[in-house]
Amino acid sequence: MKNRDTASLALPTLAGMAFLLTTSALSAQDNQADDVHQMHSTFAETMAVTDYILRIQALDDNGPELNAVIDYNVEAPVEARRLASTGILRGRSVLVKDNIETSEFPTTAGSLALARNRTGRDAPLIAYLREAGGVVLGKTNLSEWANIRSENSTSGWSAVEGLTRNPHAIDRNTCGSSSGSGAAVAADFTWAAIGTETNGSITCPASINGIVGFKPSVGLVSRTHVVPISSTQDTAGPMAKTVWDAALLLSAIAGEDEADSATLGVPRVADYTEGLESYSLEGVRIGVMRGQIGNNAQVAAVFEQALADLEAAGAVLVDIEFEPNRQMYGDSYTVLKYELREEMGKYLASIPEFAEGDTPRSLADLIAFNEANADTEMRWFDQSIFLDAETTTDREAYETARANAVRIAGEETLDPLLADNNVEFLVAPTRGPAWMSDLVLGDQFNGSIGFGSPAAIAGYPHLTVPMGAVERLPVGISFFGAKWADHDVLKAGAAYERARTATLPEPSFRRWRADD
Repeated sequence: MKNRDTASLALPTLAGMAFLLTTSALSAQDNQADDVHQMHSTFAETMAVTDYILRIQALDDNGPELNAVIDYNVEAPVEARRLASTGILRGRSVLVKDNIETSEFPTTAGSLALARNRTGRDAPLIAYLREAGGVVLGKTNLSEWANIRSENSTSGWSAVEGLTRNPHAIDRNTCGSSSGSGAAVAADFTWAAIGTETNGSITCPASINGIVGFKPSVGLVSRTHVVPISSTQDTAGPMAKTVWDAALLLSAIAGEDEADSATLGVPRVADYTEGLESYSLEGVRIGVMRGQIGNNAQVAAVFEQALADLEAAGAVLVDIEFEPNRQMYGDSYTVLKYELREEMGKYLASIPEFAEGDTPRSLADLIAFNEANADTEMRWFDQSIFLDAETTTDREAYETARANAVRIAGEETLDPLLADNNVEFLVAPTRGPAWMSDLVLGDQFNGSIGFGSPAAIAGYPHLTVPMGAVERLPVGISFFGAKWADHDVLKAGAAYERARTATLPEPSFRRWRADD
């Protein structure tokens, strides 16, 4: 189901906008140099946004039908022109995952239960985005309910928009739950996108779609008016083509929010792009998580080349053999289920009444909706996690599980790995290459690859950067650092990006073929 509420508006023509921009510049010749610079800036941003919309129409609405974008604003080029000299973003376009509220679009979380959820509100992170001169281009598809509904789901599928397709191979998965955000950036539908992560939902789709994804320390970015899973682990973060672009977008959306206590008193950096271009890896000690490379020999080979690039840039690599305490995974799952029921109820209670139809106010209401609409909502997979979460009500058990999970992931895993090995960062492959999408059997990814869960559970920063490809399918390298070391992690990723020797694949917009 495509929500094209603004599709009837006339898309400004390239010639028409060129005329408007040129005449505007010529009308202010008293400061000719500034006018010419402003004309070029305004023209570039407006043309870029126009091109993004044309690509969405050609490749998402038509052609391979990536299903990455749920809704978009055809007047965004006009907004980009208006904001071309505003803030740090200067009219750059951003697509927003459809579990984050923006005032002009419904916020559905991919579910038909929220198809009419037009709140008229901006999440605080979106308000910050607009203040910084960012243009909300539209909303992106996602794994429905951010992949917290079923144990047997297919990532990238929602009842609202269907299955998101990977632009590198349209029969392959986009991972989740920020599936549309990852695919849209890879397909050049936008300058950058915003995703959300509870455990891997930014970094996995970024890696598999061949882009940069950054999960900030929890608390750096507000979660108010974002459809929730977990107040312990949820965060929004940037997805972009380069580390610098991701850092610029993070600079725009990070900030305090009185309604989200986790954001108060946080040690932020005003400009996360500062120092990225000059940072050197010379003498920097980096821990290599050997046990988390996994059992795919091709991924291991690409990772070894990335390590060689790091060494060539001056980094000192320290091999680390480590087996995590798996208690944190079970305890974290208890936390997610308990907080899902509580936080979802709070969110649903906060939204305005729908214009027509029943407005869900609790997780139990969502369960009932899915049962009443099983043909559309549960054809491909069930709601087993929703059902478990509804009965996860023991607060004492939850508090114990939360304390255990956060302690084990942070104080007993990431902190000693960094300190005991005297390293500043940890690296591992992010994920393997994209698997075949299969709505009947569900996801089939290789779980032996990667080390993202401790950072997700403890709320530490996690950056993934493209490092190459396996059979023309992108794979990424992950950088991890200490809590609040977000700026340092971005610097390290940018330095690797400059040192990278691998050739990155371009999207093919067709099915994967062995003879390519």
